Amino acid sequence: MSVDKIFYNQMSSKQLGWAPNWFGAEYFDEDLIKQIKKWQRNRKLKMDGLVGPMTFRRIWTEREASIDDLLPEKIPACYSSHIVCNSHLVPIEWDKVVLWSEEGGLTCDPGTYYDFAGKPQRDVKMFVNHWDVCLSSKSCERIMKKKGTSVHFCIDNDGTIYQLLDTQHAAWQAGTRVTNLASVGVEISNAYYKKYNKTYVKRGFGERPVWVGEVHGGKLGEFLGFYDVQLEALKALWKAMGEAYSIPLTTPINDDGSLMTEVHKPASRGKYRGIVNHYNLTKRKIDCAGMDMLQLLSEIENK
Repeated sequence: MSVDKIFYNQMSSKQLGWAPNWFGAEYFDEDLIKQIKKWQRNRKLKMDGLVGPMTFRRIWTEREASIDDLLPEKIPACYSSHIVCNSHLVPIEWDKVVLWSEEGGLTCDPGTYYDFAGKPQRDVKMFVNHWDVCLSSKSCERIMKKKGTSVHFCIDNDGTIYQLLDTQHAAWQAGTRVTNLASVGVEISNAYYKKYNKTYVKRGFGERPVWVGEVHGGKLGEFLGFYDVQLEALKALWKAMGEAYSIPLTTPINDDGSLMTEVHKPASRGKYRGIVNHYNLTKRKIDCAGMDMLQLLSEIENK
């Protein structure tokens, strides 16, 4: 078993670009596995001694935050007020949108999504919300490229919406082929853990609100929520995508009308039409817990 774990970590290191010394070890050996387990235990992650996607994302963000002189990248952005759906420009009520083809844009690598260029328009049923557990959308892009995944949109700390991929393509963002084919998705920048509020203040964004939430029948401790400007951008994106693909501005609810914070079986099978959080698709995810979906959707309807 340990030999398998050593081999797994070697392959993970080669693919993602981390090194044993990130965990205080020298080699790919039993000691590295022990050090990874210790690191995971201290952060309440699954103690398997393997640097999988969650462990890598966590240590990447921690290392990024520890660099004192790391500031937001000053790349001139070419802002627009349109998104792209099947090669057509679709208006959005938001004036800070950057497309993948524009200066300062973010991109997905070919081979990390289902390419449907030139084919009949996809029947997009769901819009899926994620938080990226990163300090910026640019950092999220870097991690996706290392992992070989993709997403259609990112919302940065200042409310900038980046479109990385035409929504005609099916990004690898919702967990399974069925849910990927039925949806489009967004990664909202948020490092999640309260200790990163100091980093956000240092970078000039101000403190994030602190949220609590319940998901899959359990309560989460305090964690970072989204900036108001990010939520305003998200609402604009929901509305635009709703108009482009006839996605209803609804979300899974319980029989008593309260927000469903568990897996929604029709959504997990790609058969729901509406706005969902990643936790509605699988028990393995908790994003975006704490977000008042019903209030946000009501604000769109009443605007």
